[in-house]
Amino acid sequence: MENQHDTTDCLTIFKVFLKLGLTSFGGPIAHLGYFRQEFVERKKWLSEQAYADLVALCQFLPGPASSQVGIAVGLSRAGIAGAIAAWVGFTLPSAIILVLFAMGLHSFGPSVDGGCIHGLKIAATAIVAQAVWSMAKTLAPDRERATIAVTAAIIVLSLSTIWSQIIAIFIGALAGYFLLKGKDSQPQVDIPISITRGFGALYLLLFLALLIGLPLLASLSSSQTIAMLDVFYRAGSLVFGGGHVVLPLLQTGLVPTGWVSNDEFLAGYGVAQAMPGPLFAFAAYLGAIMSPQPHGWIGAAICLAGIFLPSFLLIFGALPFWESLRKLKKMQSCLLGINAAVVGILLAALYNPVWLAGITSGIDFAIGIAAFVLLMMWKAPPWLVVGLCALAGGIFI
Repeated sequence: MENQHDTTDCLTIFKVFLKLGLTSFGGPIAHLGYFRQEFVERKKWLSEQAYADLVALCQFLPGPASSQVGIAVGLSRAGIAGAIAAWVGFTLPSAIILVLFAMGLHSFGPSVDGGCIHGLKIAATAIVAQAVWSMAKTLAPDRERATIAVTAAIIVLSLSTIWSQIIAIFIGALAGYFLLKGKDSQPQVDIPISITRGFGALYLLLFLALLIGLPLLASLSSSQTIAMLDVFYRAGSLVFGGGHVVLPLLQTGLVPTGWVSNDEFLAGYGVAQAMPGPLFAFAAYLGAIMSPQPHGWIGAAICLAGIFLPSFLLIFGALPFWESLRKLKKMQSCLLGINAAVVGILLAALYNPVWLAGITSGIDFAIGIAAFVLLMMWKAPPWLVVGLCALAGGIFI
């Protein structure tokens, strides 16, 4: 009966994340808005504070933050199988479309109406705005935490470095420790994690062993599969700041070797911008279109596994320690500041890149306000708002 229950949980997780994988347009920050509405507001799988704690942890870790949050949510619901179900559901739609494009469906890209694509960016703006507004009411409700949030936004917008988010979170933690000691933190709600700290340490060691060992193995072996795993594993391990930052690493690893031409690389990246779900699914396109074998579906699977494997190992390794750490009294003061800083990071992202990409005219602003009202006041589901914004973009833009 327990196995049947676990299977049911995994199927539920897969369905929920598949829906998100089909409708979550707008990049990683927008994904966090979609996730928050789904898992905090609608399904109540996590409290506001527990969700913010997960987001804070994933901002510290290298790799795709939104996918890592999804993996952590799946892990908390149904263990490692749940984490895999969440990742597959969220990643599969965009990966399949990108592989099909790589295998010759070049008519897909030009057939997408530019107005509809812009409408999706407007929807992302409204969804991120809703997330910032709702999280601020809970996580930055007083002048001290509101100041921390605004300071974090200023840091992220002022510093043009991939470390800006980590610096903002670190300063938020310090401010929380010194300024928020007397504040009553909300009762800590456990995030159920089935992995012990002992196994967590093993996962972290495996992460480091692969990071060091794969380049050595690739240099000693003539296997193209190992060489591909090395390039994509390193890309997934060494990137802070989201999917766009991984592009130079991938371009350096693939184009000079002749595995992928620069035109093919840029064409696939352009199509990936129009996809829902994680930008790291771009790895599936690259694996499918490569000149050397294995390519096609097998190459896509290898590259996709290689770029996301570090995220699994880091989440499985870090969460057991994070879950214990976040319950310490001194850490709770730091977390009050960290969570306020997370609100500030989202606020900065609402302006750049989300607002700058989505709101470029008066009609964009009008559609965005309507979408925001639908989300906030009418409690419309995100998929409906996304569809209506795409339709409005196709008609009016």
